[in-house]
Amino acid sequence: MQNYFPTLSEALESEGLNALWPLGCNLSYGQTIGLAANGVWLSVYRDNTGRYERPIHYATLMADTCPIHLS
Repeated sequence: MQNYFPTLSEALESEGLNALWPLGCNLSYGQTIGLAANGVWLSVYRDNTGRYERPIHYATLMADTCPIHLS
């Protein structure tokens, strides 16, 4: 299983999450962004070389949120 991807789109697609990610929301190097959308919490990390880690996601009862910078 691949855990790092060259693009955000590929990382999101690896878990079928492309439709949940807000258009135009990008990550800086070394940044983590989390958000809640449609009953799913998801978090994506971009390392200092520009690769995106496989997203972490799980079901939540949390209301939808704007992207939150976690690091």
